[in-house]
Order: sequence, then C-alpha cells, then structure tokens
Amino acid sequence: MRITVVGGGVIGLSCAHRLAGAGHDVTVVTADRPGETTSAVAGGVLFPPLSVHSDRVDRWTAASLEDYRSLGAPGVRLRRGTFFIPREAPMPSWAFSMPDLDHEPGRLTFTTTVIDTPVYLAWLADRVAGLGVRTEYRTVSRLDDLDADLVVNAAGLGGGRLAGDGTVVPVGGQVVHLADPGLTEWIVDGSTPVLRHVIPHGRHVVCGGTQEPGRDSVEPDPGVTADIVRRCRELVPALADAPVLGAKVGLRPFRPQVRLERDGDVVHCYGHGGAGITLAWGCADDVLALV
Repeated sequence: MRITVVGGGVIGLSCAHRLAGAGHDVTVVTADRPGETTSAVAGGVLFPPLSVHSDRVDRWTAASLEDYRSLGAPGVRLRRGTFFIPREAPMPSWAFSMPDLDHEPGRLTFTTTVIDTPVYLAWLADRVAGLGVRTEYRTVSRLDDLDADLVVNAAGLGGGRLAGDGTVVPVGGQVVHLADPGLTEWIVDGSTPVLRHVIPHGRHVVCGGTQEPGRDSVEPDPGVTADIVRRCRELVPALADAPVLGAKVGLRPFRPQVRLERDGDVVHCYGHGGAGITLAWGCADDVLALV
C-alpha cells in the first residue's frame, strides 16, 4: 500500500518505521527536518505527564519503553531518577511498569529511558531512510491533496488544523541547556505549580520548564531563561557553576486526549502534548494495526 505520513517528528518517524518495516511503500512529508521539530526540544525523559491517565496511555508507554531498550540507538540511555508529585496525588497507573520502582507519598524513584532527542531523531530518520522511505520537505495544506492510498496524519500541532480539529492548542515549553557537571540521575519536580526538570545527557543538561498555553513564538525569552536557571539550580545545587549553553522553545500539540483512529483513508495520530517521545512506539503499533 502507498502510504504518506504527514509529520517528521518522533510520532511521524516512528509510524513511518513501523509501516515500512511491514512492507508498505511509505513517503514522509514534513515542513521541518528532524532537528527542527518540537520533538527535538523535548527533555527526553520517558514517562507520561501526571495528568494523563488511561489504559491506552499505559499500554503505549510500556510498549515504547520496551522498544527503546531494544533499539541500541545513540542518545538513548537507561537512567534512574526521581519524580516528585503532590503528596495527595494517587500513584499513577503507568508507574507500575517502571523498573526498580521505589515510592512513598510525594516521591517516585525508578529507572526509565532518557533520550538525547536531536541525536536520537537523526538516527531514527536515517533508519527510516534505510527502509526505503522517501522524505519530501514541504508544507501540506490539505490531506486530500496527497497522492496516496492512505494518509497518516502525524503532523503534531498541524495535525489538528489538517483535520479541522479545533481542540488542539499550542502549549509553549521553554528549556535551557546547561553544561553537564557529571550528573548521574534525572529529577522532575511536579509537586509545585511550575514544573521543574533537570535531565542530564552527558555533555549537556536539559533544564525546564514552562507551560504557556497559546504561545505562538519559538523565540526564547531571556527573562524566562534566567528564571529556569535559578529554579533548576535550587533543585540541583551541583548546577550552580554550570555554564549556560543556550535555550530552546517548543510548541507542544495539546489535546484533551490523543486522537488515534481511522477515518476513511486517513489514520489520525496527533495531540500527544508533551508526551510524544513517551508514546511514540506504542502509538506507531496501533497505527500499523489500523492500516
């Protein structure tokens, strides 16, 4: 079957990999190269946001964990770390699939996959090309204009526009890269109104972050950069003297829930918010099943 995947971020590339591996004739159409996508801005620690609960999300997360562990891809490591949550919050159901889980009220410590997203996405794009997938760099205005037997709408923020779905909204996320002083564990603090995370990748640490509904600019705000650095150095004092390497902004495609369903000759797979890396392989499995 001739299939066009719209979107070149982690969701689109994972879907293209699954589909090509199953023998389909696949083309990826995307406006951006992998390193320019929202996926490349992500901190890369693998687990869903605390606010996301469903059997589908748990299944997608578990499937993705298994795939990342078996890929042998550059930029992908297993690291232990701690997730702080409000003390009154219930244990998230996905946590039970995490290895070495240690928990008490307000704290979950476990081992998960940590991904240096630009490095991993470049590798994934090469793997997809190696399976015979063609990539066209251009903007898609209408899904109906694509010459294919079936289309996979994995266009992230653009996925809602292409589907006429007004429930998809951008939520800006700014991160700051600091030089890595040798951190061995990640920390995500979701116990306060403003999320903090410190995710080490060897040469740099991704520090964040922000949740800015409706933001439309990817230009970093210097004031926000300074605030992130201050908050993350409070969280991890070992970063006190770590040089600031730069800042990035991604516009996460938020939706009340992920849309993954087939509608005629289109399979929609968008609305992953900030969990694209976490859910990618599990969602790609379901896309293949729908095809």
